[in-house]
Amino acid sequence: MASKLKDQLNSRYFQAANQLKSKKARRRIVAYVESYDDIYFWRTVLSRFEDDKRYFEVMLPSHQKLQRGKKSVLMNFVGENVGPDMIACVDADYDYMLQGATAQSQRVLNSGYVFHTYAYSIENMQCFAQSLHEVCVSVTLNDHRIFDFYDYLTQYSEAIFPLFVWSVWAYRTGNYNRFTMTDFARVIDPGKFNVLDPQPSLDHLRSKVGRKVKQLQSVFPGVKTEYLDTKASIKALGVTPQTTYLYIQGHHLFDNVIVPILNKVCNRLRMERQEEIYHTAVHHEQRRNEMSCYEHSLQDIRQMLKKNTGYMMSPQFQRIQQDVELYLESEQATTVS
Repeated sequence: MASKLKDQLNSRYFQAANQLKSKKARRRIVAYVESYDDIYFWRTVLSRFEDDKRYFEVMLPSHQKLQRGKKSVLMNFVGENVGPDMIACVDADYDYMLQGATAQSQRVLNSGYVFHTYAYSIENMQCFAQSLHEVCVSVTLNDHRIFDFYDYLTQYSEAIFPLFVWSVWAYRTGNYNRFTMTDFARVIDPGKFNVLDPQPSLDHLRSKVGRKVKQLQSVFPGVKTEYLDTKASIKALGVTPQTTYLYIQGHHLFDNVIVPILNKVCNRLRMERQEEIYHTAVHHEQRRNEMSCYEHSLQDIRQMLKKNTGYMMSPQFQRIQQDVELYLESEQATTVS
């Protein structure tokens, strides 16, 4: 009760503080996010909308208790806590796919002050296929395209899409304990693969998915119509067989799919650049200096991936910005009237 009262007071405080400012002062809008990493992502979303009349401050929901997570953020947006000067910015997770099947999904989708990623999480956005070559360049300073990330993730997505539909169906119908997110992640783990020949890995993945689909069909023999309805509905939400990777569990995609690929691709690019230095250096001293300079310029893969903003060209990012724009237009119209 005390926590709820405190959150209500926070919302009213931000609104009252803005009202007390002079007409020339910029309006402050607090944006609550789930974790430290989310601060940078949502800053890239909201920066475009700052001007001489408004600015956003992106923060965690509580400085005192260091609370984090989606539930902690959404607790600030119940009943009277909602306000035009305080918004929530969260990962969609499966709440977008569930389309209001749970109370949390309803809260995420139906509040005009709650914004979500449309992809499963910010990690999925950071792994946007069309931007991954640029991540390799930032890590290795080598612009040689030796791997087609877009083609690989398209094939990967197509391979796992039938099982993804089963996963969404299980969570929509309350059967998630019989086909959990962990079960799904275990099957869609690509395992070992060769940068120069990823096809055997994809073929193996298709076989694993096919076996699991047959198992689920035998466990749930009477749900074909429900499955097809689920498939049609998630396609209507913007999910395609070619982009499924954006809607699976973000940490799994980041840690078990993309980072292992980047490690292998970047290792080859580093070796390529080092061999180039070795063979073009005129003498030993120049070789040593060039190699030292190059190695000191290399960046950490995970850190570069977390700072990757290539997702800004994605349809999901554009939909988030459209939602923010509509919110600001609505607030401005309310203020004028």
